[in-house]
Amino acid sequence: MTKKQKKLLRKIVISAVLYLLVLLIPDFKYKGVLYSIPYLPVGFDVLKGAFLRIINRQWFDEKFLMSIATIGAFCIGEYSEAVFVMLLYNIGELFESVAVGNSRKSIKALMSIKPDVAYLENGNEVPPETVEQGNIIVIKPGDKVPLDGIVVEGETSVDMKALTGESLPVDLKAGDKILSGSVNLNGVIKAKTISEYKNSTVAKILELVENSSANKAKTESFITRFASYYTPVVVLLAVLVGVIVPIFAGNFSGWLEKAFIFLVVSCPCALVISVPLTYFCAIGKASSQGILIKGSNYLDVMAKVNLLATDKTGTLTKGEFKVSKVTAENISKEELINLAASAEQYSNHPIAVAIRNEATAIMESCDIKELAGVGVSAVVDGKTVKVGKPQEKAYENTMVVVETDGQIAGSIEVEDTVKEDALKTVKGLLKMGVKTFMLTGDSESTAKKVAEETGVWGYRASLMPEDKVKEVEKLIKTNKVAFAGDGINDAPTLAMADVGIAMGAIGSDAAIEAADIVIMDDSLKKIPYLISLAKRTRSIVWQNIVFALLVKILVMALSLFNMGNMWIAVFADVGVSVIAILNAIRIKK
Repeated sequence: MTKKQKKLLRKIVISAVLYLLVLLIPDFKYKGVLYSIPYLPVGFDVLKGAFLRIINRQWFDEKFLMSIATIGAFCIGEYSEAVFVMLLYNIGELFESVAVGNSRKSIKALMSIKPDVAYLENGNEVPPETVEQGNIIVIKPGDKVPLDGIVVEGETSVDMKALTGESLPVDLKAGDKILSGSVNLNGVIKAKTISEYKNSTVAKILELVENSSANKAKTESFITRFASYYTPVVVLLAVLVGVIVPIFAGNFSGWLEKAFIFLVVSCPCALVISVPLTYFCAIGKASSQGILIKGSNYLDVMAKVNLLATDKTGTLTKGEFKVSKVTAENISKEELINLAASAEQYSNHPIAVAIRNEATAIMESCDIKELAGVGVSAVVDGKTVKVGKPQEKAYENTMVVVETDGQIAGSIEVEDTVKEDALKTVKGLLKMGVKTFMLTGDSESTAKKVAEETGVWGYRASLMPEDKVKEVEKLIKTNKVAFAGDGINDAPTLAMADVGIAMGAIGSDAAIEAADIVIMDDSLKKIPYLISLAKRTRSIVWQNIVFALLVKILVMALSLFNMGNMWIAVFADVGVSVIAILNAIRIKK
């Protein structure tokens, strides 16, 4: 609990205790003075806030209404009701604060990829926040990269899966950019920081989430506009009931009490608190599941999506590889695989892992040399074996060429594998009324194979990034389209879709900027979860709106026919607010 929440809780407890003590005191001549004692702890800040709003000509907010209604209740002798109204109002504020605080914790917990320390060139271990732009930092194998920088010394490979969703490590050398949050795999390197921590990749993500409230859903905007008209109208009705009607009907105190009931009931707390709170709780809940949503408006769009356009690699497929074809020259396929696996036996590169998984015998190797960006060289069974990328790239799958003593011995092709949950996810989406359409740059044969394995509704193959944009442009003419992709090349398409979902794209500035929603890992099943969450959020929002308005209208009508009192008005305002808040935070369960 924060200091502010503790302070508010203390005020509520003190006021409640004093209120109970005053109730126990027998009839007293100066009841107003006596009831002001429990009133002030919970009422002072509200009165002060209302006064400041009036000075700034911002009249019609909940503090103004609470102040007028409770002061009016004191004037007509309804002291107990006045204290109780203010007490419950503060309880509602505490509920809201705790709910919002819990959602923020979920969001901050998401940032576990944040590096804890940075190692300066002089050997000092410091927090990343204290490192200045232009400092030289040392990054050891296994370390998280603390800040964005440029490699100035050494060569290595880095795991960027947590950032970009790309399962293949990225080879880096002097002059290459390295992103905060990625993991150094093998070599010790030095990097010159290109920004302070506050401007780093990880910090940008947190900032995007914390500013997500700036992108309000249409429902939120509607409530804000509605309250700006609704509250003044009800205040005018209260003036009409409490001042104008008694001139003709008499019973001034009776009509004045009805006017104060109107004021208490009219406070739009349940709406202006519960609606944004529901969206905020949903964003916090999504964050706890590794999903970053830039604003509540994107939740509204996701609730209406009926077609998911998706990239293939890293989205429907794992981005992990297995051997698909072996071509050997003057050597058996088994021996070719064994030689390559022996040369690659100490490598953690996914292609090397795929080759080792196919080997039947791994031999001892020596004189192992990493050929940065090319492959590996080693002496195996007296032969110099090189395993690396081919010179030409006219092949369908990922290929490595194997050389022995300078002569090409053959090639090994590896291919990506479809995610285990791809078929289940696609079927699940279809049951929710959402069709899946695959857009890929891969060949027709590869695309067809993946489409058959995943059960997608349709696909387009051999697409360049600009072609994907055109395809999505066609789809959005007749559908509400979400596009899910995992890389920089998908940025234009992410921006074109009704809602763009970056799969595992943290660290890719282009993807982060273009996407509306970022899924930290590349888990496909989080998309139906996201759609379900969006629909549930929208449902709870409208439950609260309808419930609050119906209760308020009913109590106003009852008060006009002498069937309502201040206690019912308290329920219609604060009670409904608390119920709406409790309903809103159900989204977190």
